[in-house]
Amino acid sequence: MTDRRRFAPATERNREPILGVLRQVLPPTGRVLEIASGTGEHAVFFAAALPELTFQPSDISEDALESIRAWIAVSGLSNVLPPVILDTSREPWPVQQADALLCSNMIHIAPWTAAEGLFRGAARILPVGAPLILYGPFQIGGRHTAPSNAAFDESLRQRNPQWGVRHLEDVESLAQGCGIALEARHQLPANNLALVFRRTG
Repeated sequence: MTDRRRFAPATERNREPILGVLRQVLPPTGRVLEIASGTGEHAVFFAAALPELTFQPSDISEDALESIRAWIAVSGLSNVLPPVILDTSREPWPVQQADALLCSNMIHIAPWTAAEGLFRGAARILPVGAPLILYGPFQIGGRHTAPSNAAFDESLRQRNPQWGVRHLEDVESLAQGCGIALEARHQLPANNLALVFRRTG
């Protein structure tokens, strides 16, 4: 039988640091919607580490959903729901309610409309006080945080002019316009940040 699992090398490097943030900010129980789950490795790793939570993976790509399903099957976990197709820029979302939202490495590899849809959707489905955790590279104060991020940004824009490492200030302003406030930022390995937002109203 063909193994349809896909592997992302960065996942093994970043999953423990991200989990450290999740342990601090996720509710003790409830449903966590993961946007842009990709290979599905994060979903099963976090679900195994946080068994009291239920994880709902999602992605825009059917190929990704195949990999996610394969990871869930191999894991044998009961607290990971079947993945759903979800494009943040398209309404309505297939998930109408969640207690937390996690999105890793998406908004820089997508048009800005995806980020706009992400925060609009979070405002719709999260209760007041619920967290939205955003992970990835960001520019701060108009500057990249490392030469490697600048090179990554250039390569992204060459692939698609609508992509690129986003300015933290633009993301924070977008969130505020949706009634979501930046609560904390965590410096993680490889010059990435975990941003913790909460719905305020």
